[in-house]
Amino acid sequence: MSSIGVKEAKAGLSGLVDDAASGEFVTITKHGKPAAVLVSIEAAEAARRALAKDRPSLVAHLKLFPADVDLDDEVFARNRQPSREIEL
Repeated sequence: MSSIGVKEAKAGLSGLVDDAASGEFVTITKHGKPAAVLVSIEAAEAARRALAKDRPSLVAHLKLFPADVDLDDEVFARNRQPSREIEL
């Protein structure tokens, strides 16, 4: 994965698009920090599909764990009480 600043990315966008289309991930930085990634259509579609999947909650995932655990135990119940008193 290559990394390039915004100013250089503007000047060489055509080449960066070619790199991304060939499968390379191009990180674009702003003030030295990663700001965006240029990827191929295939990589973007794969990410979109992965994000669209219906993922189970943590409790649902834990309930799939094959162990000697009482899943109706109160440890799995959600505590809806505030954790502390606050004044606004």
